[in-house]
Amino acid sequence: MRVELRGITKRFGSFTANDAIDLIVEPGQIHCLLGENGAGKSTLMNIVFGLMRADEGEILLDNQPVRFSNSGDAVRRGIGMVHQHFMLVPVFSVAENVVLGFEPTKSLGRLDRRRAHSEIRALSEKFGLEVDPEALVENLPVGLQQRVEILKALSHDAELLILDEPTAVLTPQEIDSLMDIMRSLADDGKSILFITHKLKEVRAVGDVITVIRQGKIIDSVPPTRSEGELASLMVGRDVNLKVTKEAVHAGDPVLELRDVVVRDDRGITVVKGVSLDVRSGEILAIAGVQGNGQTELVEAIAGLRRVESGTITLGGRDVTNRTPRQILDAGLGHVPEDRQRDGLVLSMSVEDNLVLNTSRRAPFARRGTRNLAAVTANAEELAQRFDVRTTSVKSPTGSLSGGNQQKVIVARELSRPLTCFIAAQPTRGLDVGSIEYVHRQIVEQRNGGLGVLIVSSELDEVLALGDRIAVLFDGGVMGVVEPTMSREEIGMLMAGVGPS
Repeated sequence: MRVELRGITKRFGSFTANDAIDLIVEPGQIHCLLGENGAGKSTLMNIVFGLMRADEGEILLDNQPVRFSNSGDAVRRGIGMVHQHFMLVPVFSVAENVVLGFEPTKSLGRLDRRRAHSEIRALSEKFGLEVDPEALVENLPVGLQQRVEILKALSHDAELLILDEPTAVLTPQEIDSLMDIMRSLADDGKSILFITHKLKEVRAVGDVITVIRQGKIIDSVPPTRSEGELASLMVGRDVNLKVTKEAVHAGDPVLELRDVVVRDDRGITVVKGVSLDVRSGEILAIAGVQGNGQTELVEAIAGLRRVESGTITLGGRDVTNRTPRQILDAGLGHVPEDRQRDGLVLSMSVEDNLVLNTSRRAPFARRGTRNLAAVTANAEELAQRFDVRTTSVKSPTGSLSGGNQQKVIVARELSRPLTCFIAAQPTRGLDVGSIEYVHRQIVEQRNGGLGVLIVSSELDEVLALGDRIAVLFDGGVMGVVEPTMSREEIGMLMAGVGPS
């Protein structure tokens, strides 16, 4: 299918999200879309998939203009979309998820399971998407769940497949497998729109890379362009993509975990006897596919989740099952993985978010009365120091971009004396400019002698930042290794395969 966008414009009040965008995706082409947060990529894809309507411009499929009232219209015209957050029913089987809404039936309207299984097997064999139609989705690793999403789109005869940040939760081996699948689909004549912020991936798999910035197409270039050139096109300036670190000079442990066991919200044990040390002057990076206990482990350290057994020591003090306030007062800095849910109050101003954990202390309060001038002065100083871009520190934090919201949290946590600094998924969803900034702040803290714990599902980030790397799988530590270990070996540990 040939897909052409002509002059697509979308406004939200006075803000123009897409500004006269022209884009062509040819049959059998993998067309990559790169851009910063807020550049307009998601808005554009939502228009193509019928979730939004453009204010101006038109969409042509095989040179014929089309108008979509909803996503169902797009699906019927051969467009499929695999969202970053899977749209699957966990308790359903693979087959039930794939045919949901389009079920083949037999007498009395019952699902024809044999026919559904047969069609799915044929489709999976054709495109190298091997998966058991009878398996429950909740029992599948994320790489196979993603295959189910792709099968679901292909089962509706999709000729254009939109992949939105598809590699965010995959191991290196699963990413390689996905790249092979994408190439197989393109070889079969499918058109693919691939949205990602990972420069290595677009260069590895893309036929054409289109860069969008502030709602406008900046350029369409071949994948032979360097990562530095692509990053500069994205943000409009030179970007340092390498993390520069001094030699590590680690001291004594500042955070010690001993045989820590934690349950999730369902009462299932997801952290299974983890023992780790974080030393002053070093970055310990935890690698692992999302869902292997990292979230619950960090929540337990921060006092947000109960420790069933084991101990957590911070700066020589036992903080096991202390309250979050007690643990913060003991010297823990915490950047949570979900900045909007756990790190900020979006309706509150930037200046108020910058004192969330110190608002009752001098100079921000005295005898129960807030010192508003001190709160504002603190915010203005931190906004300048940490490059928080906002029209006013009195603006709602929810009005900031994702990168600037993350900077608010980093600024708040690093503006007080700390014993240990924890950052979970510190650059998730950030563009290359914001990633460069956050990485620099983390390394500066480590160089200043702070103990730093990083949890990331991005292996490149783990390898770039970590002085030591602990690999988690199924709630346990597969090993603590040096960052000189190969990506393939670490990827195997992430998949639960120990050293041979």
